[in-house]
Amino acid sequence: MWFLPCFDNYETKPAGLASSKASTLYGSTAHPAGLDKLEREETIPLLLGAEGLTKESFDQVGNSQPNDSIVINVDDYGATGGGADDTMAFEKAWKAACASTGPASLVVSNKNTYLLKSITFSGPCKSNVSVMIEGTIEASSNIADWRSKNRRIWILFSHIENLIVGGGGTINGNGQVWWQKSCKIDKSQPCKDAPTALTFKSCNELTVENLNVKNSQQIHIKFEKCNNVTASTISIEAPEKSPNTDGIHVTETTNIQINNCNIGTGDDCISIVSGSQDVKATNIVCGPGHGISIGSLGAKNSEAQVSDVTVDTAQLRGTKNGVRIKTWQGGKGYAKNIIFENIDIDGVKNPIIIDQNYCDKKKKCMQQKSAVQISNVQYRNIKGTSGSKFAINFNCSESFPCNDIVLEDINIVDDDDVDDAESFCQNVNWRKKGTVIPPPCNLNYIDEYGLLYSSHLPSIANY
Repeated sequence: MWFLPCFDNYETKPAGLASSKASTLYGSTAHPAGLDKLEREETIPLLLGAEGLTKESFDQVGNSQPNDSIVINVDDYGATGGGADDTMAFEKAWKAACASTGPASLVVSNKNTYLLKSITFSGPCKSNVSVMIEGTIEASSNIADWRSKNRRIWILFSHIENLIVGGGGTINGNGQVWWQKSCKIDKSQPCKDAPTALTFKSCNELTVENLNVKNSQQIHIKFEKCNNVTASTISIEAPEKSPNTDGIHVTETTNIQINNCNIGTGDDCISIVSGSQDVKATNIVCGPGHGISIGSLGAKNSEAQVSDVTVDTAQLRGTKNGVRIKTWQGGKGYAKNIIFENIDIDGVKNPIIIDQNYCDKKKKCMQQKSAVQISNVQYRNIKGTSGSKFAINFNCSESFPCNDIVLEDINIVDDDDVDDAESFCQNVNWRKKGTVIPPPCNLNYIDEYGLLYSSHLPSIANY
């Protein structure tokens, strides 16, 4: 997996500056009755380097919670690590943290690996809670452990205000046992849901930072019905062929900022779907994967609304798509007010793509008249190499054409493995500013003087 040291807001901290005592770093410590006070090992935080987010010196806990918070260590509630099921111990520790009348820090020790089955951390809590995952949490590799539970959930945080989750540790979904039973890998298998590693549902004023999440069963991190979210300095990793392993999935969530993240998976690095508004993603490294996507939207004739999305400063390497908007035929609603800017691509297939005829089914999807309306989309300063013939691909609906599409300062040339990069346009009204390479197609093209040109291009299916 390929990462770039592209961000500069990291500090190096010499070893030994962190205190080895929880009472010094976190404040006072809470323990169940009868247990002696426990000392904690020094944390080794994260630094973004040539190999991605690595365990090097970056202070990521000192600013995450107040110094007077109560420390609740899962070890003090019976967690042992080493392969034993620690689900019940984590539940007890969470109950204590959530019931605390003062700020509380739930700590997962950096000295151990803890196995968890499906678990829910529910609010509301009496005071603010932070969860510092400094060690490793692993999912059970026994699919039968989800037989009587919601198969979509592994770790769920629900209805919690002012929650902070961080600590520099690792969340490992052990997804291999699920992938091999996926209908996308084994065509003889029925298509079934699989767990999302980390779900945040109805959490407001939420911060998720300094985490490594890998090999999720399906989606790695999901924000659902949340408001005022910051997700930063997160490393997400899964094999390129792992099915449906989106990195960060945003649904029905407003005012979310995703920044300084390294994501490489078998699906979208970031996917933004219906009900999401005011989404900003900055300083993203993506690859392998399917790129950064809005959608899919409008499946099964549903209504979708996505607006005010900005992707600013991203590096995409070898992804199957670049910046993409994808909608199903038959849907309704809108995707509007979208900006993709300052994006560097290298060997990316479909670098710029709008697909209003998206179909992710074994059988060909039937033609339908209704569609999700796509409008006011701006592409600015996107440069690099295309791994496919069409560097710009606007495959829009005849009934609901794409409107007010702007291309500005685009320079995408062919990769060594493909012919000269081209543009494809169908049912789109667009205009350009500055230089646009490859030369844009002329279908419903409005030039800088406001003059409309029209021509007909053959269907992309002919290529």
